[in-house]
This record gives sequence, structure tokens and C-alpha cells, in this order.
Amino acid sequence: MNNFFLYLFILIIFSGCGIGKKEVSENNKNLKIIFEKSKPIKKELNPNLKIKLTKLTKGEVFLSNNTNNVGNINFGTNFSKTSNYKFSAIKEFDFNQPELIFTEDESMIFFDGKGSIFKINKDLKEIWKVNYYTKREKKLNPIIYFAQTRNKLIAADNLSKIYLIDLKNGNLIKSIESNAGFNSNIKIYNDKFLIVDLNNIIRCFSINDGKEIWNFETENPFIKSRKKLSLITKGELVFFINNIGDLTAININNGSLFWQTPTQSNVIYQDAFNLENSDLVFANDSIYFSNNKNELFSIDATTGIVNWMQTVNSSLTPTIIENFIFSISEEGYLFVLENKSGNIIKIINMLKNVKDKKNRIKPTGFVVARNIIYLSLNNGRLIKANLNTGDELSVHKLSGSKILRPNVFNGHMYILKNNAIIKTE
Repeated sequence: MNNFFLYLFILIIFSGCGIGKKEVSENNKNLKIIFEKSKPIKKELNPNLKIKLTKLTKGEVFLSNNTNNVGNINFGTNFSKTSNYKFSAIKEFDFNQPELIFTEDESMIFFDGKGSIFKINKDLKEIWKVNYYTKREKKLNPIIYFAQTRNKLIAADNLSKIYLIDLKNGNLIKSIESNAGFNSNIKIYNDKFLIVDLNNIIRCFSINDGKEIWNFETENPFIKSRKKLSLITKGELVFFINNIGDLTAININNGSLFWQTPTQSNVIYQDAFNLENSDLVFANDSIYFSNNKNELFSIDATTGIVNWMQTVNSSLTPTIIENFIFSISEEGYLFVLENKSGNIIKIINMLKNVKDKKNRIKPTGFVVARNIIYLSLNNGRLIKANLNTGDELSVHKLSGSKILRPNVFNGHMYILKNNAIIKTE
């Protein structure tokens, strides 16, 4: 008898489970995903719409630019002549975003795959070359970031080293060992310099003696991204974004928090390694940046409030010119947005004439100069096109491998590849 009741009880339990599964299955048919991520835009919009730009950016926009915005540069080139300065190849070049630095004495600073730091003039002639790494450190292939202040060069790497170097002759002034490697560009403010480390901590150091003045910690996921982080300064504030998408404003004088705005959900912790944000850009009292999660943001620099978010899939640095924002997506589409509203007013396919059956060709950076757009690609080509129509004016093969964003300095264009600096005239 007891066995009968036990059997009956088990039968009721399993029957209930079956009903539950059936109800869930039926309910799932009526479920709708309301926060589904939008897909990247892959079609043109108003390609014939004319945009009138009248202002040209004055000065050397790639020299000590704390806002990262380069605007509409007063520059032009026909690529009638190219030359290059070759160096030992950087093995991790494809996965990092090293930057060529221009100095006030019209020279350039960069590094090679063995950790040697070199200074060359505008004609690519070597002025000095130094290496302060041990044999073991050289094998680790350091990635180095630079900044210049007066007669000093600041060099910080992903191995946790900071070097203060005499800009004139390359002599070492001071070497500093940090707790973690660094992974951002460097910004100067009076007698201080600021940089973000691999643990998502922004650090402020004294230029005079190299001592750390303050630091500010943000959320630090276990998995580290190799994407270079970005920071900008405006007034007494430094703005930086970490590798999980938190945008933070800090008072430079004392390291106190001004505001912080997360731009990604908590799910990004599981996907932090894949998140790639563009460099931050400051213009019109707002901060602009985009990412490879199909989002372009405008955030109020005073309050941290999101002005708007638009669908643009790009980890390339945007450019703000007058009332317009220009960005190029990973799929090769040029987006033109209205600054205040964030409305997309024009989309042009910049790769429409590129043969790419396997979808391996990707944009790596762009600049706008005299209403012409110069777009670098990961196959070593540089496209020169009309900004209004997107029509190609010329295509130039500068390398057989990836080249980075074009830089304009002292009337010439300079472009980085893994083992050379290319100059065009």
C-alpha cells in the first residue's frame, strides 16, 4: 500500500513538471526582447547631401593636443614623393595602438621592437637613439607611450617602467618603477603628468622628481584588454575611460572625483577583453567617443549626463568640425552626425570600390584636411576621397601590412607601420 502511494506521489510530481515546462514553452512564444543590441548600419543615407565646411583648424593639431580633436586641418598632399625611416619591427603592432609623438623642436619620437627610443627630425634623419632595458626586458617587447614637457621626454611602458629623458640628447634623468604596466596616452598639466595603468587606475606624477602625487582606482575586471585607453584634459579636470566603459572626471590638483558615468551594463565584465573604445574627444563642452559595440556617445563634460547615444560601430577616433561629427565604422561607412541632437544626416560607403570578398579589410584611422578625407586601412592602403561625396580621388599603397591613422605635422603627413615611419609629400 505504501508503495502505491509513493508511486502516485512521484507520478503527480513528474506530471506537474511536464505542465510547467509546457506553460513556460508556450509563454516563451509570447516573449519579446526589448533591449536587444542594434546591428551595425551597412547602407548609405543621403549620399548626395552637400555639407559646407568653412573653418580650417590652425596650428599643429598633433602637437600637445589635450582635447584630441584635430578638426579640418589646413593641409594637402598629392603623394608625389614618399620616404621612410625603418626600425626593428614591433611584434604586437597589430594588437596595440602606439602613437608617434611630435615635439616643439620639430622632431619626432618613437620606439622599436627591442625597446630602443629614438628621435628623428622632420626629414626622418636620426638625432639620437637610446635603450634603457635589460636583455630580459627587451625580449618582452615593451610598448611605450610618450609625452613632452619643455626639455623633458616622458616615456611609460606596459612593463611598469617610467623614464624621464633629456629631450635634447636622450640621456636618462630618472627611472621610476610602478606597481603595474601602463596602457594609455599621457597628458601634461602644469608640472604634472597623468596616465592610466593596466589595473584601470589613473595616476598623477610630478614632472620634477617623478614621485606619484595621487591615484584614483576604478573597477578592474580580471581579464585585461590590450586596447589603449584614452584620457583628455580640460581646465583642472582630467577625463578618462577604462576598459569596461566607465567614463570618469577627476580634479587634477587633488585627485578627487568630479563625476563618473558608466556606459556599459554589468554584462561587459564578461566581455571586457573585446570592448574597444575610441579615443576621447573634447569639443563644444562635451566628450565624444564610440566603441565596437555599435555606440557613439555625447556626454556633457560638466555633469557627466549622456546628451545622446547613436548607432555607430567604430573604435576609431571621431572628428568634430563646426556643427558636425565625423566617424568611420568598422564596416567602412563614413557617418556624419549633427552635433546637438546626434541625428545621423549622412552615411557614405568609403570601401565601395575595394575588393574584399572575405571582409578582412578594415579602416584603421582617418583625418580630414581641406574637406578631403584620408583613410588608412589594415592592408597598407591609404584612400584619399572627397568628404562630401565619398568619391575616391586616389588610392596609395604605402605598405603591405597594417598602417595606422595619418598624422599631419609641419606641412607633411607621417604614417606608422610595424617597422617604419612613412613620410608623404
